[in-house]
Amino acid sequence: MLSYIVLAFSHFAAEESGGGLLSVNGGLAFWMVVTFILLLFILKRFAWKPILSALDEREKSIRDSLELAEKTKEESKQLLEENKAHLQKADEEARKIVNQSREFAEKMKSQIIEESKIQAQKLIADASNEIDRKKQEAFNELKNQVAEISIIAAEKILKQNIDNEKNKVIVNNYLDEISKN
Repeated sequence: MLSYIVLAFSHFAAEESGGGLLSVNGGLAFWMVVTFILLLFILKRFAWKPILSALDEREKSIRDSLELAEKTKEESKQLLEENKAHLQKADEEARKIVNQSREFAEKMKSQIIEESKIQAQKLIADASNEIDRKKQEAFNELKNQVAEISIIAAEKILKQNIDNEKNKVIVNNYLDEISKN
């Protein structure tokens, strides 16, 4: 295979005078170098500075964007920390309010129970007083009826006309003596 490559180069070298691919033409090379140098000069004069300034602007824009992104990232972290702190503070406040509400509810419960006990005791005392008053009224009514019955019975027994009022006083005095004993 190597022999085929060597044979191909020797064939091209033989056709060198005819302008083959690997042949060097001095005039063409000179004009290519001159054109290249002229192109470099024109590019340097007119295009190189705008291209470099555009690249510098682009680099500065990218750098500014990265700095802004970094600054925004730091601000976001700071805001996140502040939000966490505010959330924690709000959570503590909520717990405090719930605890205060529970304490208030317990105090209200105790106060309502105490007031209910006081009202119940007052109702019991009022009822007891009313029972005693009614009992006393009933006793007095019974005493008067017994006195009248006694007077009527005594009148019938004695068959005489006795003063009702005096008799009531006598019977009441007797009944008071009996109730004291």
